[in-house]
Amino acid sequence: MDSDMQHFYGLENIQYQHQHTWITIGSFDGVHLGHQTIIKDMVASAHQHQAKAVVITFHPHPAVVLRGLDKPYYLTMPEERAALMAELGVDAVVTLTFTRELAALSASDFMRNITEKLNPRELWVGSDFALGRNREGNVEQLKVIGQSLGFQTRVIQAVMKNGSEKISSSRIRQLLEQGEIEHASQLLGRWYSLESTVIRGDGRGRLLGFPTANLELPLERILPAPGVYATWAWLNGARHPSVTSVGFRPTFTDTPPIPRVEAFIFDFQQDIYGETLSLQFIRRLRFEEKFETVQALIDQMQQDSSQAREVLSHAQPTPDLPA
Repeated sequence: MDSDMQHFYGLENIQYQHQHTWITIGSFDGVHLGHQTIIKDMVASAHQHQAKAVVITFHPHPAVVLRGLDKPYYLTMPEERAALMAELGVDAVVTLTFTRELAALSASDFMRNITEKLNPRELWVGSDFALGRNREGNVEQLKVIGQSLGFQTRVIQAVMKNGSEKISSSRIRQLLEQGEIEHASQLLGRWYSLESTVIRGDGRGRLLGFPTANLELPLERILPAPGVYATWAWLNGARHPSVTSVGFRPTFTDTPPIPRVEAFIFDFQQDIYGETLSLQFIRRLRFEEKFETVQALIDQMQQDSSQAREVLSHAQPTPDLPA
């Protein structure tokens, strides 16, 4: 990861007026394979021309603000997204706070604000990209705006999987909600993962013989469909096989409003409360079930554990993309 990458929240403290930049603008939620292609190509081109590669993105997501969405939505939170972009070689990420006021700006006013701070020579966008009030700043309009502000608009074609399936954040969200974790990972270009702090649960797993690490996650972060998954648990740079439950624990409760993410790490005894744990989801083993007895649940957890070990013994470092 490029530790020199800068992450700005807003345009105020940016000092790029005296050098050229190549920029791209978008939500980039998930930093999926399609996003990676644009960003990597832009970074290579910028650095070839001794320019800085800058990604301008938004939080909250425009759809959340404009459509008033209140259900879990995000594939990545701003810091996660910036870290993924740093790995692609980006020099700076600018996360702008998206508001209705920002949405009401004309495309030319928005680009003028960007140009004053970032001095872009090239703007890289997808063919269906648009910004500004009523999405007036489409590709053709941006080319016109660029002529007056001094940047060229370069249009990148959408990246397809297998030549037919368009890779999009909304498609990945849909796959996660269906529990199609492997398909979602293929479009992301990496195993779907969750990272957060380990918090204390109610200790029930320990009593059952399966002590679990509970993750505290932002409520707006989208989770895979409730179920049990074979996962890799990463802790302090070390990888451990594990099985993870996502859901509402119907055997013990009448559905609390907040889903839980609990990982049982195999052959692991350490106390990790307060530490950062990252879970990579490899395969869904089953949907969440309600068991009639605690013993039936224990028996199933033993089956889940042996099945997860088997899955992980064959897992690749990255998800296979079909040719």
